[in-house]
Amino acid sequence: MKLISWNVNGLRACVNKGFMDYYQEMQADIFCVQETKLQAGQIELNLGEDVYQYWNYALKKGYSGTAIFTRMKPLSVRYGMEEDSEPEGRMITLEFGAFYLINVYTPNAKRDLTRLPYRLEWEDRFLAYVLGLEQLKPVIICGDLNVAHQEMDLKNPKPNMGNSGFTLEERSKMTELLAAGYLDSYRHLYPDRTDVYSWWSYMPKVRERNVGWRIDYFLVSKKLEKAIQEAQIDCHVLGSDHCPVSLQLQLPTH
Repeated sequence: MKLISWNVNGLRACVNKGFMDYYQEMQADIFCVQETKLQAGQIELNLGEDVYQYWNYALKKGYSGTAIFTRMKPLSVRYGMEEDSEPEGRMITLEFGAFYLINVYTPNAKRDLTRLPYRLEWEDRFLAYVLGLEQLKPVIICGDLNVAHQEMDLKNPKPNMGNSGFTLEERSKMTELLAAGYLDSYRHLYPDRTDVYSWWSYMPKVRERNVGWRIDYFLVSKKLEKAIQEAQIDCHVLGSDHCPVSLQLQLPTH
């Protein structure tokens, strides 16, 4: 089973930069996207008759948003964490026979950290939500988690200490989540690999020089540890300031 996650930073723009070519090439069973930045009816994707599409739009136009395209029909679908949903369209949860899949676009603390308190409160609610699902069946979390967990997860850790996405508070929340029973699939397979990132600033020459951050993840319940076959970061794929990340599992596809 192949799963892919990609922060497309505007799906309409990404479609014009080769999204469909990558989508067709990968033939994923489940393809998750974040930061779609569109509303219902603003795009029509021909993904094939066997693909189910689930969208969570932000109320604010041109902002946030998530979607999942899956060849496996889920048993249930949930948008957001709370029943009254969330206005920023940041989460979709699909239930399958063997696991829950959460596609998430974690709130950014903002450059001046004005949104850090909200971010930390959101993280606490998210962990409680995940652990509630885990009591029922194993959980897989994917998406842009907006944090580089360890110093090896960004090119320049020292000057970025305390910056948005690399504050001690945000990193500690990631540590808590992993300690609650989850594996960072890429680090699980490649604990010492460096200079592999999933996001680069749009500043000139930054991507060419590979001055990046690894902030996009597949986190897998430890109950599924033996099912993990491969985890990859497709750094060569352009079309967004993020690149896709993927996970291969040995699980039934029904």
